[in-house]
Amino acid sequence: MTSTRRQFIKISALGAGSIALSGSALKWTSASSILEKLNTGSVKPLRTPTYCEVCFWQCAGWVYKDEKGEIQKIIGNDDDPHCNGRFCPRGTGGVGQYTDTDRLKTPLIRTKIDGIETFREASWDEALDLIASRMKEIKSKYGSECVALFTHGSGGSHFGQMLKAFGSQSITAPSFAQCRGPREVAFLTTFGDIIYSPERTDIRDTRCLVLIGSHIGENMHNGQIQEMSDAIDKGATIITVDPRFSTAASKSKYWLPIKPSTDMALLLAWINVIIENNWYDKDYVERYTFGFDQLKEHVKPFTPEWSYGITTIDPNVIRRTAKEMHDASPAVIIHPGRHVTWYGDDTQRLRAVAILNALLGSWGRRGGFYNPAKAQVPDYPVPDFPVPEHLPMEAYKGKYKLANEVVSNGICDATIPTPDQNCNFKIWIVNGTNLMAALPDQQNTIKAIESLELLVVVDTMPVEITGYADVVLPECTYLERYDMIRKSPHREPNIAVRVPATEPKYNSKPASWIAKQLAEKLDLGAWFPWTNIEELLDWQLKEIGSSLEEMKRIGVKKFPRAYDDLYFTPGEDVSFNTNTGKIELYSTDMEAEGFNPLPVYTPHEEPPEGFYRLIYGRAPMHTFSRTANNPNLTDLMDENTLWVNPKVAKLWGLSSGQYVKLRNQDDKLSTFSIKVRVTERIRWDSVYMVHGFGHNNKNLSRAFGRGINDTELITRVKIDPVMGGTGMRGNFVTFVFENETIGKESES
Repeated sequence: MTSTRRQFIKISALGAGSIALSGSALKWTSASSILEKLNTGSVKPLRTPTYCEVCFWQCAGWVYKDEKGEIQKIIGNDDDPHCNGRFCPRGTGGVGQYTDTDRLKTPLIRTKIDGIETFREASWDEALDLIASRMKEIKSKYGSECVALFTHGSGGSHFGQMLKAFGSQSITAPSFAQCRGPREVAFLTTFGDIIYSPERTDIRDTRCLVLIGSHIGENMHNGQIQEMSDAIDKGATIITVDPRFSTAASKSKYWLPIKPSTDMALLLAWINVIIENNWYDKDYVERYTFGFDQLKEHVKPFTPEWSYGITTIDPNVIRRTAKEMHDASPAVIIHPGRHVTWYGDDTQRLRAVAILNALLGSWGRRGGFYNPAKAQVPDYPVPDFPVPEHLPMEAYKGKYKLANEVVSNGICDATIPTPDQNCNFKIWIVNGTNLMAALPDQQNTIKAIESLELLVVVDTMPVEITGYADVVLPECTYLERYDMIRKSPHREPNIAVRVPATEPKYNSKPASWIAKQLAEKLDLGAWFPWTNIEELLDWQLKEIGSSLEEMKRIGVKKFPRAYDDLYFTPGEDVSFNTNTGKIELYSTDMEAEGFNPLPVYTPHEEPPEGFYRLIYGRAPMHTFSRTANNPNLTDLMDENTLWVNPKVAKLWGLSSGQYVKLRNQDDKLSTFSIKVRVTERIRWDSVYMVHGFGHNNKNLSRAFGRGINDTELITRVKIDPVMGGTGMRGNFVTFVFENETIGKESES
């Protein structure tokens, strides 16, 4: 590889096997055999409450151990509204995180031996002392704001507390700009409120569910899947818009195999049909909305016939599906989706989704979108955080003004030195997110990393980002630690706790301990005044009428809603948190920032000859790249495959089971090969793979070289000017066979 200041280092046997186990390595036992033993009484069950960390849904459950204290299984907590007692494959397979022998095992520090960069083992004191001293140096030289935190998952609350006490608010989650941000901003500028996680969709009572790029059943968002199943049983109509025949499409009354990148044209045509046929909720629109007349005039040209020439969807189907929505309203949901960063105009596309829901009167109505409630858990009293001299959005230089969270790629870009930047970011702390897979444009990410003075990675696994770190800190898994109280909004306020089922393996530590120790070395102990996290949790729980002792017994606790406001009451006067106090079909916020106040269709780039649009998605047994090495989940799926239409396969001479590499439009060649799956379930102009595979670190023994990492082929990124989202669906690939690959590589 090209020599750089910071060479990528593959985590070797150092920290991967030389530390004695703190307990015996456990073998996974099948759930059926454990249940049999439990039912016959041959095992005395011991259980500990937890909430899952395999995905953001964070279902509450119970960790069962045998009489020897060895973890046997994880099941759902019956009282939890996130899961209703039922875990998905990822949740039940979570014990694989604990048993994975490839885990990070001890702190590591980058060093150089005979001119070659490598890692050496270190004590926790040495590693944290090094981080603290470098943070103090950067603060003295540049200011505390030049330290940034990238985080995904529960550790963010602990490290975020430490960083805010240090004087920086540069805290970002890639899940905003790389995933859900456009929908949050779109609904915020329309309804004055966001969608939240879990989503506020009232699927259990809906009569019509429209999925436009939302893959319920493959993303395994637990509560939604259960509610969708119930809705289908009650006769709800499912409409799926997708260029491939997804799992959701197989459960649908209508499958609309849309041409990729044309979703906006379909949404505008639906709005046209609903208005022109007076299929909108007249009383609701008159009472609650602003800008209907402007919208009506705006969509007049966008007929189903106009849309047909763009989307390839039959105008009669467009009209029939619009009528299905009308017939079901207000118990109808045009689902806002989750991963919605596609083509760079994504906030506008999600504005069209929000407008369609508003016309049908579904916001605040049963079977549409309910009003979530959240348990009010007080913060432990600490001093006020210092006010930073600079806020993170100043790094964007006036861009992304409607973003309601810190934009991760904005932080990444602002790390690369520029003459007009007062302070480029000098230190990154990365917790629980593999930025080499999460951020698009890997070369830009590497360029930013090479500009850093310190990169600290806190993770459970030796994922690719660890290879660029100066210090690697091994976090223990969620089964081995306490964490903050889960208080996600839902139909009724509720809390859940995570209690360690066992001691941390190896020399790993929980994020709560790491953050507190580092804070004390930074002279920030006043913001971590508790002796340990148990003291913190017990204080919080007692403030709301519970205790850590009670929560260890029950795991989940529900509270009554303060008001009976799950849905609007008939004729109720409602004030929305927008400039007009109304649902803004015509967005004054968008207009004020120079954006179109009404959604506009923009044509997107077509694939070059011989290339196909790269579409990526999810699998029910994996979460992004985080679980690709989990021994329990790789048994279910150990590599991704490439869906190819039979017409394309015939043209190229491809057959199912054959391995190929892919080259994108910018001549980027995939590191590894992928197995072809010839199927009618994908359009001829696209190919599809599951995201999260193709790891290049050999110490991920089950994930190394298995399939292709789609992120390395995403070299063109369309930035959403409204909120900074990274549109990643504008990349195209072609097939490369083994002899062509060898020839190309020998030339280079």
